[in-house]
Amino acid sequence: MASEANVLACKTILASSVAKVYTEEIRKGIAELGRRPKLVGFLANKDPAAKMYATWTGKTCEETGITFELREVDKEDLEDHIFQANGDNDVDGIMIYFPVFGNRQDQYLQQVVSTEKDVEGLTHRYIQNLYHNVRYLDDKNLKKSVLPCTPLALVKILEYLGVYNMLLPYGNRLYGKTVTIINRSEIVGRPLAALLANDGAVVYSVDIDGIQKFTRGEGIRLRSHKVTDVEATVEEVSKVSDVIITGVPSESYKFPTDYIKDGAVCVNFSTAKNFDPSVKSKASLYVPSVGKVTVTMLMRNLLRLINNRQQ
Repeated sequence: MASEANVLACKTILASSVAKVYTEEIRKGIAELGRRPKLVGFLANKDPAAKMYATWTGKTCEETGITFELREVDKEDLEDHIFQANGDNDVDGIMIYFPVFGNRQDQYLQQVVSTEKDVEGLTHRYIQNLYHNVRYLDDKNLKKSVLPCTPLALVKILEYLGVYNMLLPYGNRLYGKTVTIINRSEIVGRPLAALLANDGAVVYSVDIDGIQKFTRGEGIRLRSHKVTDVEATVEEVSKVSDVIITGVPSESYKFPTDYIKDGAVCVNFSTAKNFDPSVKSKASLYVPSVGKVTVTMLMRNLLRLINNRQQ
């Protein structure tokens, strides 16, 4: 009976509920702009998941009032196509569906996109700002820096769930929270750990090579986070975590339910289901996927880029 009661106590939150809050904000921004912004997506691989994501992005953009154009190109010609889009005044934003080459060449392609059109927030200026906890592009604090879409989506989900303490000053609202992230990719896991640590959390970042601790130090005295290797197990760090975030791209991987602290918040951003149904016997809030919020943040970033160019 206790197990049944715990399952009933856990609430599943769908990404669509979170996305809806920001979709209205985006529609209002487009109305104030007075025209349909244009986003171009480049697809240079044969990954069916990437094609599905592109189709989904296009549908969501069109429904919201954004013109989306998917350009399917050969990967050897992609760089030239990006340069062309960089110089096209009719194009407001550019995104690339990765992986393209699946190696360091992909990191190079991220830097080919113009900073003024980088809706994914992956160019060097934005990534540098993220890691150094710099939130604006100018001294007058008028132009906001752009954050990578999936890490930003996860931040907005945690805000929606009330994990962020809105009574604390902006930038410190995760003070007192401990988070474990099962993923340390350069696209999502590492920048997410930095974002949450910069907001005051103690973050344990887990990958196959070990565990790293991201923190702004005792009493969050540091301006930006520091990273240290820790000698601990996934079980040890998870059992003290208020939030567990998973992003393992494997259908066979399941996060052990007995590692979850009673009442923790559990969020999965992988396309695979990293938690099995028993997660509801331990978690208080469970978010099984984040895709719809990620696409919404993509559109939000597009408007931010346009606004920055107008300042």
